[in-house]
Amino acid sequence: MAKLGKRTAAAREAFAGKSDLTVEEAVALVKGAASAKFDETVEIAVQLGVDPRHADQMVRGVVGLPNGTGKDVRVAVFARGAKAEEAQAAGADIVGAEDLMETVQGGTIDFDRCIATPDMMPVVGRLGKVLGPRNLMPNPKVGTVTMDVADAVKNAKGGEVQFKVEKAGVVHAGVGKVSFDEGKLVENVKAFMGAVLKAKPAGAKGAYVKKVALSSTMGPGVTISVDAASAE
Repeated sequence: MAKLGKRTAAAREAFAGKSDLTVEEAVALVKGAASAKFDETVEIAVQLGVDPRHADQMVRGVVGLPNGTGKDVRVAVFARGAKAEEAQAAGADIVGAEDLMETVQGGTIDFDRCIATPDMMPVVGRLGKVLGPRNLMPNPKVGTVTMDVADAVKNAKGGEVQFKVEKAGVVHAGVGKVSFDEGKLVENVKAFMGAVLKAKPAGAKGAYVKKVALSSTMGPGVTISVDAASAE
């Protein structure tokens, strides 16, 4: 534990007095300070000036990170017949219908992304209370309710990230691993921010992006200048 304390102290010292950085500066600092024995995820958190309790201020979307997430994404697909076979051929980890619904209802959720064909939504709909809070509920707005299950599976496996604003007005996501080159992490951060900006809802009033922070799984966070984060 002493070694962990020293690493944490060193990281905090490196971050001391630094804030409102450029994306490039923040990525370099977070990547350089990461010291865990595993490949930490680089995480972004964006505080938005919205109240998601109002439908016209809900923020959600999907973005294909240009350099992937570095994460092995397990994909479940609700489909039958030919579409089930198509999903399996595309690399889906779990494919099923009522049997998969029963598995999830039983408390086993061994996947990171859930896709469904439109005809399966009456079945999947019964899992709203289970999948909804985990941001796993298939939704046509983010391409997870679709007849093109093969393409959806490939996108999910290839670095596509879904985001949805939480009650406190925060959107967060993993945008790569500390082992990524700095340039690739910068590209991913900018791609994610671009998608959040495009998802600005009609009901948003005042400042849309209030704060942007970057961190690694075990490290402290640093703020990125809102102007820098919002630049095209």
